[in-house]
Amino acid sequence: MSLSEREKMVRGKPYKAFGPELVAERLRAETLCHRYNQSAPDDLGLRQSLLNELLGSMGKNAVIMPTFRCDYGWNIHVGDNFYANYDLIVLDVCEVRIGKNCMIAPRVVISTAGHPLDRRERCEEGLEFGQPITIGDDVWLGAGAIINPGVTIGDNVVIGAGAVVTRDIPSNSVAVGVPAKVSRSLESV
Repeated sequence: MSLSEREKMVRGKPYKAFGPELVAERLRAETLCHRYNQSAPDDLGLRQSLLNELLGSMGKNAVIMPTFRCDYGWNIHVGDNFYANYDLIVLDVCEVRIGKNCMIAPRVVISTAGHPLDRRERCEEGLEFGQPITIGDDVWLGAGAIINPGVTIGDNVVIGAGAVVTRDIPSNSVAVGVPAKVSRSLESV
């Protein structure tokens, strides 16, 4: 049995992103994001409705400030008391799970998407791949942080502004820099 490009994508296998099924799903997400980003600041009911339609799941008291962009939306799951400030981008070709009580500063990028290093696969065959991202409870992502494919961030973590997270970050820690490295423990705080 042959897998569809969507099935390959969500399983983290190489896939072609420009077939009609995935193009249509990205257009759906882009349309919902556009409506969300153009909504009036005081139309909280519309905003909530659009996020409920777009995202895979969303906890209580979840807030995402415009502008917000994503590839598909249905691969994004956020917990209770989630807050994302302006200009969040989530490339959700694979699942993105974010726990409760998480805060995201402006201009953060969370990207599960990647491209092969092999020129033939990337350019001639048009292949992409993805790896899921998991972010635990009580996490703060500083302004301009970039979270790369396949990363798991534990509970009670602070990612410094401008950090590029390329590998897992353990619970109870602060990680800063490019690439991000643990700079201190939060266990005693």
